[in-house]
Amino acid sequence: MGAEKTATKKLDTTIKEKPAFVEELWKDRKEQWNGPRIFVLIISLLAIGLSIFHIYTAGFGTLSSWQQRSVHVLWAILLIFLLFPFKKGKKFGLIDILVVLLTLVTAFYMITGAEAIQSRQGNINNSDVIFGTIFIALVLEATRRTNGILMSAIGVFFLAYIFLGRYFPGALAHPGVRYEKMVDHMFNGTLGIFSAPIYVSSTVLILFVIFGSFLMKSGGGQFFTNFAFGLFGNKTGGPALSAVGSSALVATITGNGAANAAITGSFTIPLMKKLGYSKRFSAAVEAVASQGGQIMPPIMGASVFIMAETVGIPYIKLALYALIPAIIYFFIAGMVVYFHAKRLEMAGIPKEQLPDLKQIILKQSYLFLPILLIIGLMIYGYSPMKSGFYAILATVILSWIRKATRMNLLDILAALENGARSALIVIAACATAGIIVGAVSLTGLGITFSRFVIDVAGGQMLLLLLLVAVASIIMGMGMPTVSAYVILSVLGAPALIDLGVNIVAAHMFVFYFGVLSGLTPPVAITAYTTAGIAGANPTKTAFYAIKIGLGGFFIPFLFVYNPELLLQGGDTARISIALLSAFLSCMFFAGALENYFLGKLGIVKRLLMFASAILLVTPGIWGDLIGLATAIFLIIWQKKFTAFVAEDSQKMSG
Repeated sequence: MGAEKTATKKLDTTIKEKPAFVEELWKDRKEQWNGPRIFVLIISLLAIGLSIFHIYTAGFGTLSSWQQRSVHVLWAILLIFLLFPFKKGKKFGLIDILVVLLTLVTAFYMITGAEAIQSRQGNINNSDVIFGTIFIALVLEATRRTNGILMSAIGVFFLAYIFLGRYFPGALAHPGVRYEKMVDHMFNGTLGIFSAPIYVSSTVLILFVIFGSFLMKSGGGQFFTNFAFGLFGNKTGGPALSAVGSSALVATITGNGAANAAITGSFTIPLMKKLGYSKRFSAAVEAVASQGGQIMPPIMGASVFIMAETVGIPYIKLALYALIPAIIYFFIAGMVVYFHAKRLEMAGIPKEQLPDLKQIILKQSYLFLPILLIIGLMIYGYSPMKSGFYAILATVILSWIRKATRMNLLDILAALENGARSALIVIAACATAGIIVGAVSLTGLGITFSRFVIDVAGGQMLLLLLLVAVASIIMGMGMPTVSAYVILSVLGAPALIDLGVNIVAAHMFVFYFGVLSGLTPPVAITAYTTAGIAGANPTKTAFYAIKIGLGGFFIPFLFVYNPELLLQGGDTARISIALLSAFLSCMFFAGALENYFLGKLGIVKRLLMFASAILLVTPGIWGDLIGLATAIFLIIWQKKFTAFVAEDSQKMSG
């Protein structure tokens, strides 16, 4: 009777989100605060106010550039200093009070004197120097508290480079810059802290983070997860395939690999373990899917909005260009999971335990409409800001269709608060990224670094790509994808463009490796998060995640040499051939990785399969033809071998 109940019990894929408002927020913060609840309520109201400010300006018009960006950063760092103590894990203390007061004084100076500060650009006074210095220090401290010491230290390094350029070797040397000029560049205008990263952060990025919070609160995350399990759950490798699908969909909303792993991994990993997958495999699959969600349009971890501003291509076009490589990434991950399950003869989840796909589509598919609305509005010509504004309104209205998803006033307030709080880490990182961008433009480092890297690579494209890939992984370790991309876009991408790489391919190349740094030791944040949930060894999980997601490390090389995969540089026929070759290559690559394709492979077949996969994506018709011929030969050989083994086994059993 007990077994029968277990067999028919429906899989619970509900993503439960605890609202951080009033009582629940107090429960979360009572260990941090010694003071009365009123302080917790003030923090909550400040977060809600930040979201309302950005929703209002998106719908009804922003302030002037410098004012919009300065209010955005000041509001965010005030919240950071209230939420993140000076010492991690400690309670709010005297240092925190002093920093909050200093932030308030600086905010008063900047907001009341905004027009005068801007008018003095190029001719700053002593007050600007003092408050500019304080503001830079506050940004770096806010970044340290939210993103860790590494990102803050990189900001300090670039500030030091401004003054100590004469001590750097060769092409990296420069005469140095006066202190007042540095403050003027970073603080008084829109070329430093308030440059492109904060422009995007203060207009589009935070709005889409808030939108993601509303979508999750309305049940969108649950819909994506139920849909993935209903679609893939009963297939071979179903639990792992479902984890790949649900994590990919949810990660496009959250924009953060580690956060997404914590949300969806809390039930996908235990489920995979329960059905026989190892701890390490379960954690690695979730890590690969969660991290890869940031490369999947339409939202792409919000980095695509900064990329659009940087390369001067509309967001909707960039999202379209990024679609095929993202599909290839998840296709490889899915095939690795499938072949792994086939090799180990692992079945899917019984249908009676899965959500009913037809009912999910009938009852919950309306939750996907806000994303379609964003895409449709931008295709029609609306700005990302205005599209995000209408999408947030649509999410609330659509949630009222069914009682189960209906958002009441407290749900809306909780979504506003969670959206602002989720954006704080990225805002701080973008502000420090602005310091880096300012240092690069002030010293001319972008041009000299490009020449330096090209010289080291000896002008060889493949070597340059490898150098930039390694640098991108190192720079991306422990950083939010947005901040990693900003740094790499001003240092790595120009070197690739100088050597003839397509501008979209160059920026996508560094973006991909910035994302994949979340899987690579020693700072594989997403892999370590899933390992903690699974109870697996973190380092072994990270290396296994690299194996499962290895195709992702090759995809950037593929679209550099085959820009047709980014829908660049070719007619329909060439793009179609490139797509077919890429998907065949991915299938053979996954089979070689898992040592399975129509049956288990031997060492010779495995090597031939790797060779076929590489040849199929080598530029030129001959590579495709030889790779395809090798693949056909392998398929025939493997089919005959598998049939022979099956026949032999039947005779033995007979």
